[in-house]
Order: sequence, then C-alpha cells, then structure tokens
Amino acid sequence: MNIIFQTWPWYVSGFLIGMIMLSLTYFGKAFGMSSNLRSLCSMAGLGKRVAFFDFDWKAQRWNLVVVVGAMMGGFIAVQFMSDPSNVAINPKTIAQLAQLGIDAPNGKLMPDALFGPDIFTSLKGVLLLLIGGILIGFGTRYAGGCTSGHAISGLSNLQIPSLKAVIGFFIGGLIMSYFLFPLIF
Repeated sequence: MNIIFQTWPWYVSGFLIGMIMLSLTYFGKAFGMSSNLRSLCSMAGLGKRVAFFDFDWKAQRWNLVVVVGAMMGGFIAVQFMSDPSNVAINPKTIAQLAQLGIDAPNGKLMPDALFGPDIFTSLKGVLLLLIGGILIGFGTRYAGGCTSGHAISGLSNLQIPSLKAVIGFFIGGLIMSYFLFPLIF
C-alpha cells in the first residue's frame, strides 16, 4: 500500500497516460484542459456575444469531468497522500534559487516565495500573476491548445502542429528560465 504514497516512476505514469490516450483515441475523443474554459464560457452564454463560444458544449461534458477529477485528485493527493520526505530537488537548482534570493522549497515541489499565499500581498506578485495569466491565455488560443492538449493528446496522434507547439513551449520555457526569470527576481 506504500506505493500509493510514494512518487511513481516515469514508466508507470507514462504507461498509464498512454493507456488513457489509447482509450480516448478509440472513442474518438481529444484531451486538453484549456478547451474546458471554452466550454465553461459557452455554458455561461457567451456564445450569444462571441462566435468562438457558440458551439455544443454538451458534447464536451466528459472533458469537464476530467477537470473535476484532476482537481479532486490533486486535493486528495496533497491533503492525504503527500510525503515531503521523498521530494528531492537538485542541489544546483537550490543554489540557483538562492542566488535569486528565493529560499529552498524544504520538502515541497515549489518555493513559497513564488507559489505561496504571500504572492497576493505584493504589487509585483499580483502583476506577475495577471501578466502571466494573460500571456498563457493568449498563447493557448494562438497555439490552438494548451501544453497538455498538444504534448499529450496531439503528439500521441502524431499531429505536426502539436510537435511545433511543443517545441515552441520548450524554447519559451528555456528563454524564461535562463533569461527572463533572473531579470524578474
């Protein structure tokens, strides 16, 4: 039973994701989290004002269940199944964070200085959240999907646009990590 409380190896998680993607392909479904925002906007009636949201959201109900399941699973994992003793972060990463004035996560996956509740108390933190959210929203719409939709669903279906998008995600992540992040913090 202890396996449930430990970090799973990549080959177990990868195999399970692969089986889910095969099931979705078999049933003619495409996975992506950002499409749920479109469904929620359509449910709220924005389809009457914006043509992009005018579609049959009921055909996407199954994907809304995925979001609810992901949220419930994340909550259960953090509240009842997390074991911070098995979180190992590379010492080089901790040293690089220290150079930027960010304390080590200390048994967590993310440092509180970047992802804790204090981020909402500073103008810089709120601006970073707002600007980041706008950029992610624009990028998701411009790329025709989010990282999970392209990297998991699109690549498993051998879609060339998804390959291009994933390459762009990685290049953007490298630019952010090595050039922009040190300028911001």
